[in-house]
Amino acid sequence: MLDAILKAPATAAVADAPALLAGEWISTGEIAERVGPYARRVVSRAAVAGADEIRDAVRYAHHNAKAVASLAPASRAAILEAAARAALDRREELAMLIAAELGKPVKDGRGEIDRVADTLAVCAAEARQIGGELLPVAGWARGIGNTALTYRAPAGVALAITPFNAPANLLAHKLGAAFAAGNSTIVKAPPQAPATSAAIVALLREAGMPAESVQLLHGGGEVGAALCQADEIAVISFTGSAATGAAVARAAGAKRLVLELGGNAATIVCDDADIEAAATVCARTGYTNSGQSCISVQRVYVHRQRYEQFLEVFDQAVGALVVGDPTDPATDVGSMVDDEAAERVVRWTAEAAAAGARVLRGGTRQGATAAPTIVAEPSPDANVVRREVFGALVAVLPYDDFDAVVEQCNTSRYGLQAGLFTRDIGRILTAWRDLEVGGLVVNGSSNFRLDHLPFGGVKESGFGRESPRWMIEDYTVVKTLILRGMSIWGERG
Repeated sequence: MLDAILKAPATAAVADAPALLAGEWISTGEIAERVGPYARRVVSRAAVAGADEIRDAVRYAHHNAKAVASLAPASRAAILEAAARAALDRREELAMLIAAELGKPVKDGRGEIDRVADTLAVCAAEARQIGGELLPVAGWARGIGNTALTYRAPAGVALAITPFNAPANLLAHKLGAAFAAGNSTIVKAPPQAPATSAAIVALLREAGMPAESVQLLHGGGEVGAALCQADEIAVISFTGSAATGAAVARAAGAKRLVLELGGNAATIVCDDADIEAAATVCARTGYTNSGQSCISVQRVYVHRQRYEQFLEVFDQAVGALVVGDPTDPATDVGSMVDDEAAERVVRWTAEAAAAGARVLRGGTRQGATAAPTIVAEPSPDANVVRREVFGALVAVLPYDDFDAVVEQCNTSRYGLQAGLFTRDIGRILTAWRDLEVGGLVVNGSSNFRLDHLPFGGVKESGFGRESPRWMIEDYTVVKTLILRGMSIWGERG
């Protein structure tokens, strides 16, 4: 199956993205077509799940959850390690498939597949570490004479709902961690990247992941909602918008949730910063994947003494970015996910300009390709400051006082990650303590992530941490064993 999916981009053919149900690849029923945002043609087609497929997938996962749990952690780890090697072997083909479905530059797609390999390897390492504790029960009088232990057991059936902007790596995080923990997982793929999702699942299956471990369904929000409502689902991991995340929570009811939602990431550039480095980093990471990342640089606050200097270097660096065909290895900025997303960049830029902001470049689009846009000194209540643009736009604002700019960053209803350029340890500690975010990157922009570190936010950016070690905690339950009248601690009171 993997070969069939991956050969399509090389021949400009349409990639078939079948569902995977009870170990069988299925391409029958309603078909949804994906039009590539840059190619402007159908690049993939997916078999959409109906009520029967949803019911059957849930029943199969529930019935076979114990079979997956019985697979030794060492065996799970070996499969994940094999999949990591296979991802690197198919790196170029997978990157081209991502470029076709999403318009993401192939250089970024290669980077995403490198991260897939890293993520799966980390999941394998974490599978080998799953254990438990010997509890200090004899430290309290009522515990004398007893012994207690715990271990982490698989939750049962996991549901992974993945987004379009990093469809391969975020699927690797969710499915890799769920399998490492010993669960049976149902994947609901994003409609914008069905073939990429099918390719990653096929890669894992070919690496040895048992049929009972994973199923793949395609479709829109209605498919996700039906899966969330299923009583058999034990834990849900969702990445997407805040609005959809709230809908997931309502549909899920009393289930365990890991929600990685929106962002409106800020980066602060202090008066002691290396302006050349800060501007260059912000230019590179503000337009990666056309800004379609929850931690993409959206708001940059620069000390007023360095503001014009920053703007000059930043504008030059953004102007040097290559915009065009995502399959060209030289391209830095490809297309956005669709025309509507690109139009949002254009519309919000025009709104900010009408309210007095300076547009240094961009504010236009060609189809789904939004020109890299710089908006200087927008109003604090402009959409480009207040809301998540999720596009190729960076707003740059001056500030005078460090404590005040920290408070300004905190006015966002999101709180995922922030960046800070400074050499002042006092400012670093203040920002780490006072910024309402899940992570702070010092001498880097907000848009930096290592896949083995905890990643997640506060406020409307969600809850839970989406990295293998922390996800395994969400994908497992603690089971306690109490041995009465048997003690390794001694029995004298």
